[in-house]
Amino acid sequence: MFLTRFRFNTARMGARRLLTAPQSLHAAVMASFAEKVDHQGGGPRVLWRLDQDLRSDVLLYIVSPHRPDLTHLVEQAGWPTTGSWQTAPYAPFLARLAPDDTWAFRLTANPVHSARRHAAEPTKRTAHVTPRHQLDWLLKRQTDAGFAIVERPERLPDELDGVWREVVVHNRHDLTFGKKDQSDGRAHEVKLTRVTYDGRLRVLDPDALRRTLTVGLGKAKAYGCGLMTLAPAE
Repeated sequence: MFLTRFRFNTARMGARRLLTAPQSLHAAVMASFAEKVDHQGGGPRVLWRLDQDLRSDVLLYIVSPHRPDLTHLVEQAGWPTTGSWQTAPYAPFLARLAPDDTWAFRLTANPVHSARRHAAEPTKRTAHVTPRHQLDWLLKRQTDAGFAIVERPERLPDELDGVWREVVVHNRHDLTFGKKDQSDGRAHEVKLTRVTYDGRLRVLDPDALRRTLTVGLGKAKAYGCGLMTLAPAE
């Protein structure tokens, strides 16, 4: 496994085009690998996420089973003569995860649920739109994903269940774009909501957490959702 970081040159037309078109950016990420990546099995896959740091830099993070070559991204959306990308082996870090370790985390995800207006109607995948329900979506998945968000009983409780947790839900983006159906070639509209979670977690099950970090969490992984990364907790 490899973890890669690339910085966009947002002054370039190619960067602006990719940053506003999730399908195009997904295609650019997948073009970073000489061999076609198989996402049909349940093993590690290619995950990606866009971050904006305090300097307003726009960063692309990629987790992948194989080392990527982002030459085409540098040429289209980076600094061809002075910029590059950074890739590091991910396995040594994953091997260090241990029960009860505490880490800062960031996750961009597509929090959805199945809903219907009446009993005769089939269920439809629907986005959670409030921070409270978006947080609840993550809390329902944390144990199976191998972690628990850090709780602070000495703080005033929140409105969810009377427990204050070290997590913030922010940076919501509602995306709408067209996509061709592979079966009949017809175009249809895709709508999805991306939100970012920043907080601190405690490791419950290292193997389950390793799977979360390499397989992703939730839906819409092709469109920049599902990638969780960890950093030393202050």
